[in-house]
Amino acid sequence: MRHLLIYDMIEAVHRSGSIRKAAEDTNITASALNRRIQAFEEEFGSEIFERLPRGMRLNPAGELLLHHIRLQRQDLLRVHSQVADLSGVRRGHVKIACSQALLPYFLPREISKYRAEFPDVTFSVNVRDRIQAEQDLVTFESDLALVFEPAHMVNFEVLHAVHQPVMAVMSAAHLLADRKSLRLRECLEYDLVLPARQFGVRVLLDQAAARFGRKLEPALETDSFDMVRHFAAYGHGIGFQIPVGLNDLARPDMSFIPIAARDIAGGELYLGHLKGRTLPVAALKFANQVMTALSYA
Repeated sequence: MRHLLIYDMIEAVHRSGSIRKAAEDTNITASALNRRIQAFEEEFGSEIFERLPRGMRLNPAGELLLHHIRLQRQDLLRVHSQVADLSGVRRGHVKIACSQALLPYFLPREISKYRAEFPDVTFSVNVRDRIQAEQDLVTFESDLALVFEPAHMVNFEVLHAVHQPVMAVMSAAHLLADRKSLRLRECLEYDLVLPARQFGVRVLLDQAAARFGRKLEPALETDSFDMVRHFAAYGHGIGFQIPVGLNDLARPDMSFIPIAARDIAGGELYLGHLKGRTLPVAALKFANQVMTALSYA
C-alpha cells in the first residue's frame, strides 16, 4: 500500500499548487516532498508537473495520472466493501450528490432506514444543481446522484427515473389553496418566489411562460428551496417545487397543488452513477433501496 502515499503527495501538490503548502499538509519537509515527486517522475518516465514561477501545475500527463489515481482509489474502496461483505459485515461510505428537494424528507428517511440495518455504513450528502451533480460523479466526489432534470447526462448512467409534476406551493390561507389543480397563468397573478435559473423546476417554468408569451418576474428569486417554502407560507405569494421535496403532514399550514400538465408536463427525477463505473457494494445496496422507495413515492 506504500504506493498510495506518493499518490496522496501528488494530490496534495495538485490541490495546493505548491510544494511548500503541500509539504505542510502532508507533514513532510518541502525538500523531501520535492525529492519524492522527482523520484516518482523518474520512475514513471515522464514529468507530471509544470514548474511555474509561482508554483506547480499538473501537465497533461499528470492529469491522466490523477484520473488513474482516483479510479484506483475507488476500486480499492469497492474491494474493501466486497471483503466486508464476505465476512458478513456491512461497512463502507456512500457519497451522494443531490438536488435540494431530496434534503428535507426523502434522503433523511432513506439513510436512517439503511443505517438501522447497516450501522457501520456512513454517508455524505452534497447539494448540487443539475450540472454540478454530474461533475461530482466524473471526479468521484460522489458515488450516486439524485437530480431533477439533469442538464447533460453525457456521463450519467440512469439506474431509475420517476416522474415529478411541478407543484404550486402556498399558504393554506391563500385564495387558491383549496384548488385540486392550477393553471400557470392563474399563479402569475400573484407574487412569485422562484428557484434560481440553474434549477430544473425554474427551467420548466421559464419554458412554459415563454409558450404563453409571458416572462416570469419574481418578487423573490433564491437558490434555497427552504426560502421558497417559507416565503410562500408567510404571505400571499406562490412558490414552485416537486413532490419529493414536500410533505403536507409536516406542513399543515401550507397547500401543495399540481400545475396542470397541459401547462407544464413536469420532469424526471433521476438516480444514477458515473457511466461505466462499478459501484462499491454499500453504494449499490443503498441505490437499490432508493429505487424501491422512489417506485412507491
